[in-house]
Amino acid sequence: MTGSIKAIIMIVTAGAITLGLRAFPFLVFRGERQMPQKLKELGDVLPAAIMAVLIIYCLKDVSTDFLGTGLWQVIAALVTAVSYKWKHSTFLSIVLGTACYMILIRLAV
Repeated sequence: MTGSIKAIIMIVTAGAITLGLRAFPFLVFRGERQMPQKLKELGDVLPAAIMAVLIIYCLKDVSTDFLGTGLWQVIAALVTAVSYKWKHSTFLSIVLGTACYMILIRLAV
């Protein structure tokens, strides 16, 4: 079996597993069966908690190299936050924050 066939098999397998995991809750909780209250509460709390962890992870090295890349990371995070508050579009805020960071680190060199 060649490497490209193995790669295709792995991609198809990963796609099938991802599709199955995303479809599973809709299959289990369809019709009259309701989602448990604990899962509803997790659905309300988890997105904000995940974003907080991601922000901390992205900005963890700011204090060690603030003038090198730290300042640009903070500015890009602020652009992301402000654009999300302004338009309430996750995709737009991620694109703007990433583009801002990429432009700033290229200009700083």
